[in-house]
Amino acid sequence: MRIQSVELRHTKMELVSPFETSLGVELYEEHIIVRVDADGASGWGECVVEPRPSYSSETLDTAWHVLRDFLIPGILGIEIRSVEDALSRNAWVRGHRMARAGLEAALSDAFAKTQGISLSALLGGTRSQIPVGVSVGLQPSTSELVRVVAGYLKDGYKRIKIKIAPGRDIPLLEAVRKEFPNIQLQVDANSAYTLKDVELLRRLDEYDLQLIEQPLEYDDIYDHSVLQSKLKTPICLDESIRSVSDAKAAIALGSCKIINIKPGRVGGYTESKRIHDYCAEVGIPVWHGGMDESGIGRAGNVALATLPNFKLPGDISATKRYYKQDIVEPSFEVDSDGMMAVPTKPGIGVDVLQGRLEKFTVRREAFRA
Repeated sequence: MRIQSVELRHTKMELVSPFETSLGVELYEEHIIVRVDADGASGWGECVVEPRPSYSSETLDTAWHVLRDFLIPGILGIEIRSVEDALSRNAWVRGHRMARAGLEAALSDAFAKTQGISLSALLGGTRSQIPVGVSVGLQPSTSELVRVVAGYLKDGYKRIKIKIAPGRDIPLLEAVRKEFPNIQLQVDANSAYTLKDVELLRRLDEYDLQLIEQPLEYDDIYDHSVLQSKLKTPICLDESIRSVSDAKAAIALGSCKIINIKPGRVGGYTESKRIHDYCAEVGIPVWHGGMDESGIGRAGNVALATLPNFKLPGDISATKRYYKQDIVEPSFEVDSDGMMAVPTKPGIGVDVLQGRLEKFTVRREAFRA
C-alpha cells in the first residue's frame, strides 16, 4: 500500500449539552481529523487532542506540528506492507501519543479497506456487538443528576459513570444509589483527590461501585497502590497508563484492579492491543474509555472494543449523546439491552459526510507525495 497523500483538519463540533468534569466545562470538542489516501482507499482517523493541555500534555497545536513536520514526512510516498511497517518508520519519535494514534487510526482504516475487511477483523476482534455505558458530567444539582441518569437508563444504558470532584461526591452518590439501588455504577475523579482524602474515598466502599476511576494524580502509579490497599472498591487507572510498561508496573504494585484503555492516550491501536493482551494474561479486565470522539473516532473505538478482554461496558455511547450533528453515517445507536452493533463494512464501516466535515473545519492542510 503506497501512501499517496495525507490531510489534516482541525474541527470544532458543538456538544449536545455542556460536559463538566473536575478539569472544566466543555461546550465544543476540537480535534484533528486525519485522512490518508493509499491505493484508491481513503482512511480516516481522529486525533483526540484538545486546545488546552488539561487531560494530556499534548495540545491541538503540538499534535499538528508533530504530524506535519515529522510523522507524515516519515510515511508519505512510502510503500508499506502493514500498519506495523508504517509505525516502525516513525518509531524514533518519542511521546506525542495522541498525534501518533490519529495517524495510525487513518492508516489502519485505509489498510483494512484495501484488504476488504472491517477494522474489527483487522484488529482481531471477536464480537458483532459490544456492551456500552455512559459517562455523566457534573450536574448543577443532585436532583438534576438523578433526572439525567434516569434518562440514560431509559435509553438502554446498563452502566452509569458519574463524574465526581471534592465537595461534589458523597451527596451525588447517595442520591443516585437511593434512586437506583441495583444499577452498575462507577465514579470518575479525573485526578481530583490526594492521599489526604483517603478517609473520604474509603466512604465510597459503601455504595457498591464497580470501580473508582483515576482518583489521584494523572501521572501517579505508586500512590494509587497505597490507596488501593485501603479500599475494597477496585481502582481503575486511566491517565496514569500510557503504555504496556505502565500497565505492568501498576499491576505489579497493586495500584489498580482494572485498566481503562483509550487509543489516543496510549499511542494507538497497536499499543492498546499490547496492554489488552498483557492484562488478559494476568487476569486484569480492561474497558474502553472515550474522549468525546466524532463518529470517525467512535467507529475505531467500537472496533477495538470487540477484543475479548474488554470485559466491562465502555464509554462508547450513542451518537445522540454527544453531538448536535455528527460527521458520519449511519449514526451509532444503543439498543434496549445496552448493546451497540459493530460495523461490518470494510474499514471503520461508516461513511464520512463531506459537507458536514467542511462545515466544522477550522483549518486544513494537505500533503502529497
